[in-house]
Amino acid sequence: MRNLEFLLYGGMNVEESELDQRQAAYKTAVEAWIAAIREEEALASGDHSVAEIDRWERAHFDEEEQRNRAKAAKKEYEDALREKFFGF
Repeated sequence: MRNLEFLLYGGMNVEESELDQRQAAYKTAVEAWIAAIREEEALASGDHSVAEIDRWERAHFDEEEQRNRAKAAKKEYEDALREKFFGF
């Protein structure tokens, strides 16, 4: 069956477990990003002190970092899917 999949999809076969791992990594990264967004949002509703603004700004940078991690995990998952289905 694996040889048939290779011929049908014209490329190297990506193992299902690898796809599962990449999908799980992507989902985990997205959940971390969502949590960072919620943290930033919560801090935007705080008082108007300098310390609170500093925490809000730091939360923004944390959110940006989590966003970048989610995008990287998505790319890795998409690349693995392309390799499985299209061989590149």
